[in-house]
Amino acid sequence: MQIDYADLSKTLASLTGGEDDEIALMATMACELHHADDRFDWTGFYRVTAPGMLKIGPYQGGHGCLQIPFTRGVCGAAARTGQVQLVSDVNAFEGHIACASSTRSEIVLPVRDSAGRLIAVLDIDSNQPDAFTQTDADGLGMLLAQVFERAVP
Repeated sequence: MQIDYADLSKTLASLTGGEDDEIALMATMACELHHADDRFDWTGFYRVTAPGMLKIGPYQGGHGCLQIPFTRGVCGAAARTGQVQLVSDVNAFEGHIACASSTRSEIVLPVRDSAGRLIAVLDIDSNQPDAFTQTDADGLGMLLAQVFERAVP
């Protein structure tokens, strides 16, 4: 099954309405996303906890890396550049961090609060090659804006 972003938008609006705690929002979103699409093998957030440093936040799936500097990996690239990272083959991504050997492709999006401040990255891994498209990047970006850019910083 592939994700229906419009339907998930309604579900997330219902579940997160009135909530402003970023961790609660991340936990709810990670759970809903992870169970919405069979391609999603690991779904979670890495939070900005210090300048240039991401630490694991709420997630679904196997264990993730505990810390990722902005200088390393796909998550670090998304945090450092502020750009979506759409990686069809993680083995071809220079500096990829293999938190799980089953990961074949990955999408990572920057997460911003209502003030435009980078607070985290959303990382979704798939055990399938070339699992993600621009449609996923657009849909996930819309959901992140809906949930986090309205949250009280």
